[in-house]
Amino acid sequence: MKIIRYRYKEQIEFGVMEAGVIKKIKGQIFNDYSVTGDTISPEGVEILPPVNPPNIIAIGLNYKQHARESGHSLPERPVIFLKATSSLTGPESNILLPLIAPEKVDYEAELAVIIGQKAKNIEPEAAADFILGYTCANDVSARDCQRQLDTQWARAKSFDTFCPLGPWIETELDPDNCEIKSRVNGQIMQDSSTEDMIFSVYELVSYCSKNMTLLPGTVIITGTPEGVGFARKPQVFLEDGDIIEIEIEGIGTLKNKVQKERPKKKQINREKK
Repeated sequence: MKIIRYRYKEQIEFGVMEAGVIKKIKGQIFNDYSVTGDTISPEGVEILPPVNPPNIIAIGLNYKQHARESGHSLPERPVIFLKATSSLTGPESNILLPLIAPEKVDYEAELAVIIGQKAKNIEPEAAADFILGYTCANDVSARDCQRQLDTQWARAKSFDTFCPLGPWIETELDPDNCEIKSRVNGQIMQDSSTEDMIFSVYELVSYCSKNMTLLPGTVIITGTPEGVGFARKPQVFLEDGDIIEIEIEGIGTLKNKVQKERPKKKQINREKK
């Protein structure tokens, strides 16, 4: 089932995408809900990020080949960092190259886990019971901030629009063996499988729950495979007008356009006469 979050006639609602139409959901997706017979066409609705998360937890260096291309040894435990919730943006929206750091903005295709119920100190074998579903994520990163200017990753990963998410939550997925790809302007940049993960999805959910309470709607992005821009020769960074797509087998495709951030125009205050 594909749970979609959308805005229609100024109202934000949840529905299920099925056979090219949206079936409305009655109730809350983290509690009791039912799929109604009321349908609307996707045309004329704004598709939003599938959740409004209380936290965005990210995992670094979780694919063997990506760790190696980054010049790191394989981690002994999951590497956790956080992305600001204000970095969230939806499918078909623009990724902004920030005014302060526009030159080395990179893409990272990631499988995102959506937590369905409160989880604390759970074991991997119980993790599936706490997962609502999965979606596509792009862990957009300003590499100059991450690798040269700062000694930690928070700023590089948290600029506005640096966490595209969508297009929906797929509730029926085997996360251990999914093809995962990224494309820039149609050219495949990353082409791997979640089989290359160092720590499985269930291990990650368990580990995160032992460090912090996972609230309903929490997003965990689970790491990226090899092929990111900074590790390529020559390096590839996102530019104004690029189209970046993240495709995960069994879910679908997250698509965003890249745009330069524009300075805000100064407002001139004029006294009323």
